[in-house]
Amino acid sequence: MLNKTLNISDLGFVDYLQAWELQKDIFNKRLKNEIPDTLLLLEHPNTYTLGKTADRNNLIASDSYLNENGFSVYDIDRGGDITYHGPGQLVGYPILNLKNWKEDTHLYLRALEEVVIKTCADYGLETGRKKGLTGVWIDDRKICAMGIKVSRWITMHGFAFNVNTDLSLFNGIIPCGIKDKEVTSLEKEINANLDMNEAKEKLANNFIEVFEYSNFNKIEKREFLNIPA
Repeated sequence: MLNKTLNISDLGFVDYLQAWELQKDIFNKRLKNEIPDTLLLLEHPNTYTLGKTADRNNLIASDSYLNENGFSVYDIDRGGDITYHGPGQLVGYPILNLKNWKEDTHLYLRALEEVVIKTCADYGLETGRKKGLTGVWIDDRKICAMGIKVSRWITMHGFAFNVNTDLSLFNGIIPCGIKDKEVTSLEKEINANLDMNEAKEKLANNFIEVFEYSNFNKIEKREFLNIPA
């Protein structure tokens, strides 16, 4: 196994555009090999994002619904259709050099799914994959959506894992453009409100295991977001 290091940062609650700009900055530094692989863990305020192949008709919310619920809507450069981000959802943005792991985007997606499957198992919940669809599922209920971008084998964007998510806020969209499936959350499935910090820790440990890191560093939020000490 390669002697690989991962930087992990819990950014807490971050505006979507601010996090996107941060991803771009980390991407450029990773491309130049100035920093090791990096995993950002965070939550967003209410946001709908449309990937490169998204159908705008899958945004069904009215302007009044968007305004009343404080939504931002962005067209972004990841793969996939439309998805929701918001409080109680654990979002992960891995910025990794796949040349140091496997140069295969499909295997990368399966590995991201495995991280979430293992995290759900830590809570006693059995989840899995659905043939022909990305993400993590329980029967026809999606608990984690995924959308990535890979350029020069450096990854961006990632996964949106519903932990304590208000699922009613998916009502403004057709999630991922799939009309005949539901969304669910860890909270709903095990009937308990979860500690988000604990969920982040469990997920980070599974990420380290699945992607075979021998070392990891916890990076303070202020170092990434230029917050004075």
